[in-house]
Amino acid sequence: MKSVRKFRLRRRLGRMGPGLITGAADDDPSGIATYSQAGAQFGFSMLWTVVLTLPLMIAIQMVSARIGYVTRRGLAANIKQCFPRSVLWAVVSMLLLANTLNLAADIAAMAEALRLLVGGSAHIYAVTFGLLCLVLQVFLPYRAYVHWLKWLTLALLSYVAVVFVVHVDWRGVVRAIVIPDIALSHETLLMVVAVLGTTISPYLFFWQAAQEMEDANGSRAPAPREVRRHLMRIRIDTVVGMAFSNLIAFFIILSTAATLHAAGITNIQTSAQAAEALRPLAGDFAFLIFSLGIIGTGLLAVPVLAGSAAYAVAEAAGWSGSLSARLDKGEGRGFYALIATATLGGVMLCFTPSDPVQELFWSAVLNGVIAVPIMVVMMLLASRSGTMGVNVIKPRLRWLGWIATVVMAITVAAMLVTL
Repeated sequence: MKSVRKFRLRRRLGRMGPGLITGAADDDPSGIATYSQAGAQFGFSMLWTVVLTLPLMIAIQMVSARIGYVTRRGLAANIKQCFPRSVLWAVVSMLLLANTLNLAADIAAMAEALRLLVGGSAHIYAVTFGLLCLVLQVFLPYRAYVHWLKWLTLALLSYVAVVFVVHVDWRGVVRAIVIPDIALSHETLLMVVAVLGTTISPYLFFWQAAQEMEDANGSRAPAPREVRRHLMRIRIDTVVGMAFSNLIAFFIILSTAATLHAAGITNIQTSAQAAEALRPLAGDFAFLIFSLGIIGTGLLAVPVLAGSAAYAVAEAAGWSGSLSARLDKGEGRGFYALIATATLGGVMLCFTPSDPVQELFWSAVLNGVIAVPIMVVMMLLASRSGTMGVNVIKPRLRWLGWIATVVMAITVAAMLVTL
């Protein structure tokens, strides 16, 4: 019976496409730090943010996935074809800046989590994690690599387990979602932008579009019926992936609100710090699974961050770039060099005097700010018949995508006004 259940789980995971990996990579150590700080500082009153962002996140990720599948090109290649070079390089530069900072913050958080578990040097662990992620991306075949990334998504379930070892006021949870008790201060708006930025992140747009392109390239031109079937798969895959992502975010906020906020600990800004603070309040088991979750999600997110940056730069420069390229056959050297540069650049930032506490939180805020212009460009591409042909996005998806863009823009503008 156990083997049958295992087979069914493996088969269902096998059917899931880029949406599952993209959604899971969204809950990276930077995201965990942001959600932990939201729960510690504001308690249950920030839970509404992950409920609100779910339909918006699904819509904008579905737009990016459809662009990649229909055009057989990544986002940067489509922007290059349809917009001036100034727009292209502005978008790519913003993505590179955010991804490099995010990479550094994630690797530092993974290293610190391992140091808390076993002792030793966080710097050595940072180098080890960076090199491990780099070697897997460069030398592991694409299909095998994606297979292991899917299994790493299970690490996120550790945050669901935390909730079952702490006391939760479920009545207060429901009340906080329906009628959140928050003051519209600069600190509140900054946190909302950070939550939105770490939930609806630009690197996820580029990654999912690129993975749909990877899956579609090399296949024959599909018949209209096959296109409709694949677009339905994209919809289901994206809904499952984003729902999984936001469910984990919900449980991280919930667990830190029920423990740290309830105990008066309101200044938690790193994922490792959140794990350490949980130990005296929720026990060693909660500390262990929270820490292991940081490492597992980091191993999933670092390749996505480096890969999305490499796809964007390679497409903008006109280079061939694909995780299916074989380096031993002389393929994709420039593309893999970009992945190496992004990953090692993140590792090097771990050795600078910059504060990893600030890096984690501000990388989320930065993602929220730069997401706005990138979302505008994506919506214009997806609505353009010259790009999408007969598969331009339908009115319902177009409305949801623009609502997501406007909500993000209004929140960022409100934060800037209150500075």
